[in-house]
Amino acid sequence: MLTALTIRDIVLIDRLDLEFGSGLSVMTGETGAGKSILLDAFALALGARGDAGLVRSGAELGQVTAVFELAGGHPAYQVLAESEIAIEPGEQLILRRSQSPDGRTKAFLNDAPVSVQLLRRVGATLVEIHGQHDDRALTDTATHRDLIDAYGGLGREAAALGSIHRAWRQALEAAAEHEAHIARVRDNADYLTHALEELRTLDPQPDEETALAERRTLMMHAEKIADDLEEARAALSGEGTADARLNAALRKLERQGETTGAVLSGVAEAIERVLGEANEARAAIEAALRQTTFEPSELEETEERLFALRALARKHKAQVADLPNLVSKFQSELDALDAGEHRLVELRRAAHDARQAYVEAAEALSEKRREGAKALDAAVMVELAPLKLEGAEFFTSIETSPAEEGGPSGLDRVAFWVRTNPGTAPGPLMKVASGGELSRFILALKVVLAARGSAPTLIFDEIDTAIGGATAAAMGERLARLAHDLQVLAVTHAPQVAAQASGHLRISKQPLGDDDAVVTRVAVLGSDQRREEIARMLAGQTVTDEARAAAERLMERSA
Repeated sequence: MLTALTIRDIVLIDRLDLEFGSGLSVMTGETGAGKSILLDAFALALGARGDAGLVRSGAELGQVTAVFELAGGHPAYQVLAESEIAIEPGEQLILRRSQSPDGRTKAFLNDAPVSVQLLRRVGATLVEIHGQHDDRALTDTATHRDLIDAYGGLGREAAALGSIHRAWRQALEAAAEHEAHIARVRDNADYLTHALEELRTLDPQPDEETALAERRTLMMHAEKIADDLEEARAALSGEGTADARLNAALRKLERQGETTGAVLSGVAEAIERVLGEANEARAAIEAALRQTTFEPSELEETEERLFALRALARKHKAQVADLPNLVSKFQSELDALDAGEHRLVELRRAAHDARQAYVEAAEALSEKRREGAKALDAAVMVELAPLKLEGAEFFTSIETSPAEEGGPSGLDRVAFWVRTNPGTAPGPLMKVASGGELSRFILALKVVLAARGSAPTLIFDEIDTAIGGATAAAMGERLARLAHDLQVLAVTHAPQVAAQASGHLRISKQPLGDDDAVVTRVAVLGSDQRREEIARMLAGQTVTDEARAAAERLMERSA
């Protein structure tokens, strides 16, 4: 509910501080007094398009602040939470907008700077503005489906359908992505099969390249290596070599050791160790010599194998050491193709089941919407006759689309249609109804919808234009009925409407200082002042006692 509105330097308004209560409040005044300016300023705080022309002449900045109290569970909480703006339950929500003469605007929520788009989203949950030429709220066909859901109590089913639709789209996307993957693997299957056969034929082994390279190097230098090994062997063996002399010396020491005892034992043991090492060296030389012995074809075969491995590695842009792993990798991809085909069948079945679940839920919701629409149509028709639309017809047009054209909100395109006179062609509410008719259709709808599918604050801008008498009285009664559940503000020229109000604001222009400048002023009227204002609305420029008496009767009937 709107509790306060503060306006500074907007067009003819220099300074204005208003407080609002629940129920029906009306704003009255002469044409041109500034009622539209006040509403334009309020709309600015709700996120309407800014305009440099709104800034009062000579002022540096125009500013509007609107203060709201929110009931628990109000939709504004969700919008604020999505934007990570914290507000405690019961805390006031303050919307503020400043307008500069250069056209720039700034928006604030509880003094935190926000985008105008966010201000507009929050404002839409707080206030609805209705007028003869207003193209928002009820006249926007994009909201009609939601209003049917609200009237029929289908909010939970509609939200559940959104989740079911998301699950279907996700299942479709999963199947499509996997199908694309399978297609890529299938296109590559022939290559994988050929590459796998080539790898298995060559049969690369771990560390094989290193072993082949070392063997190739050995064979290429075998003759020189063998000569060097023979020279080393000759140095260790034969007459006159160190080995022979050491053996002779060891025998002599051993004979002397029989008489000298431990004196020579250490020397003998050391010579034995040297001879043992020499024997090991000769064995190593013999082994190396055997490795330098090979068949002439072995070098050619080794080189062919090594070059084949390296060529295959280059083909696959890999290292030779990686070739054994490619075998298992390619085999896994081919195995995955078979498994993927099975998985694709499962994903397609899941997508089909998800689609079926969506279609069933959407069709069930469509049926409930048609039932809710019939009930809404009947309730609106009851309201039309007192508003002098007894020859008119109101009905809800519901077009159901195929499942593939459906969305998270279902299969239905919903629009409010009217026939204004018997025998005329029906059409969309906004196109067929004239200004006066449109305002009355809107009021009838809002009375029926009441607290369902409505913002907590409703503003009606001169919807009683060009009507009077019993029709104006019926309109006033319905505005008052609306005000039992919602806060209603009405700009009116009809005394019958003004008489129904629990709060009355009179808007007027007054001179500012000694020059020709004027400003808009707003006065909160008490009981006697209300009677005088309603009498003025009845009588015109000159208020007579008869007009005052008529005003008194209107107020008494509305009490």
